[in-house]
Amino acid sequence: MDRVGIGWRRELAAGILGNLDRIDVVEVLAADYPRRELNALRSLAATVPVHVHGTDLGLASSEPADERRLSRMARVVAAIEPEAWSEHLAFVRGGGVEIGHLAAPPRSAASIDGAARNLARARAVVGCDPLVENVATLIDPPGSDMDEPAFIAAALEATGCALLLDLHNLYANATSFNWDPRAMLDAIPPARIGAVHIGGGRRLGARVLDDHLHAVPDPVYSLLAEVAARAPGPLTVILERDGRYPPMPDLLAELDRARAALRLGRARRAA
Repeated sequence: MDRVGIGWRRELAAGILGNLDRIDVVEVLAADYPRRELNALRSLAATVPVHVHGTDLGLASSEPADERRLSRMARVVAAIEPEAWSEHLAFVRGGGVEIGHLAAPPRSAASIDGAARNLARARAVVGCDPLVENVATLIDPPGSDMDEPAFIAAALEATGCALLLDLHNLYANATSFNWDPRAMLDAIPPARIGAVHIGGGRRLGARVLDDHLHAVPDPVYSLLAEVAARAPGPLTVILERDGRYPPMPDLLAELDRARAALRLGRARRAA
């Protein structure tokens, strides 16, 4: 069965715990949690399926992934025992400089080779493969010699990992750089989509900023229906919200819209 859930944030904790009958899965950000919080998250994982999501490993980099950060991820995964863990196909540091942002790597064979090495190391340290996520960008990465759909498809092939398909990132990049987002869905074997993120952002002139501060826009729900029409197996969809939190009923309504989009896509597939 398809499932729809939400990212765990302290500000939303009471609303999430009070509505687990309407939330199928919860995604937790990896962090240096104190023991008490890890115990609480382990208890949460005994109640509802939990995924762990990383943001700072920089796996799509020619530099080796930071061993301290990999070890932290391994500790969190071992403590919580989540259903899955994930990271971005991005870089966050280079030459000893921390840029403080998930940056799109050059879409090149060198980036794919670096990602393959880093993911092999992550697999060895954490004990299992992550889902890897496509990232949003406001600039076309310099040094690229392939487009984004070709890069993502080649990275999945080289690493053997499944994709955490972020549909707002896909929508943002396709809108910002004037290409059809369905090109990504055409390039990726549907069975390689391990989970889906949805979220919202805002316009910055001709670009779309993925800021997780706004409601999910209509085109993202349309893309979700398109994914459901193609995917052969169950999908896990997670709503991301990182600030300007609306009342919980509004977030639950977004989960319901996601379920409606999944039903629409599944009906198309059946037809």
